[in-house]
Amino acid sequence: MAVSSVKLRTLYIMRILLEKTDERHFMSAADIGKALAEYGMSADRKTVYGDIETLNEFGMDILQAKGTNGGYYIGRRDFELPELKLLVDAVQASKFISRKKSEELIKKLESLASEHDARQLQRNVFIYNRPKTGNETIYYNVDQIHAAILDNRQIRYQYAEWTVNKKLRPKKGGEFYTVSPWALTWDDANYYLIAYDKEADFIKHYRVDKMQQAHVTDAERVGKERFQNFDLAEFAKKTFSMYGGRDEEVTLVCENGAAGVILDRFGKEVSIIPIDKEHFRVRILAAVSPQFFGWVTGIGGKIRIAAPLSVQKEYREYLMNIIKKYTM
Repeated sequence: MAVSSVKLRTLYIMRILLEKTDERHFMSAADIGKALAEYGMSADRKTVYGDIETLNEFGMDILQAKGTNGGYYIGRRDFELPELKLLVDAVQASKFISRKKSEELIKKLESLASEHDARQLQRNVFIYNRPKTGNETIYYNVDQIHAAILDNRQIRYQYAEWTVNKKLRPKKGGEFYTVSPWALTWDDANYYLIAYDKEADFIKHYRVDKMQQAHVTDAERVGKERFQNFDLAEFAKKTFSMYGGRDEEVTLVCENGAAGVILDRFGKEVSIIPIDKEHFRVRILAAVSPQFFGWVTGIGGKIRIAAPLSVQKEYREYLMNIIKKYTM
């Protein structure tokens, strides 16, 4: 057999084992020989043994199960099945990934498991029960943002909004935004660019799926000093659903039953101060906005804004404006 054919045979055995075996499914040397025949190759048992030894020396974890129905199988893989399930669930839950791209990504993830385990990852039906973006340019946008960060350059783009006709329309009459990108983050199933706006002298965030005509500029990034002590986790905690607002230290008085809600949102580092047997007080940093008020309202009467009085007043006005819409 030619040297090239010998090399190909070893590679085909690697493919066969990766695709068809796992800790519950084995292949004997004879089984591997039959599978090779489908690729137009032949090998006796001794040859298969030698190729498997070569693959083990290469670093593959090929194990052998003893017994009547035993055989060879792949032990350790780059990704375990539970890890792949987590990744598939993340793809399915991501609104910023289109249905088409979700299916493509899941197929690629399936290829990292045996064909038997891949069946457990085939849960594509759930994709159609979740809202998905129709904007395929998000992948290009992400690529441009990463390129800009890597090359220390600013990025320029139009920012769009949805119309009642379900179309994305550029805001500000198609005006281009120019910002210095510093990070990408995922919040509330959406992908966001965290950037410094020099003109406004402010750190801002933008939905990546709403960016259009994105391209890297020749201008160097600015605002590095603003990000030296920037904590992305803290930014996400105070910014509700990534809607901006002015930063305020807000004191909340909460029923004890709301402790889990507070800890889930603001982390275990927040100080919880008991008031009585049924209530506690907590001070948090929040971006005061309608989204923050909506979050408080969604908890019901279990949380009350205690201070500052200016935020209390804003919250009352927020509630009154809603109530007016339901006044008969």
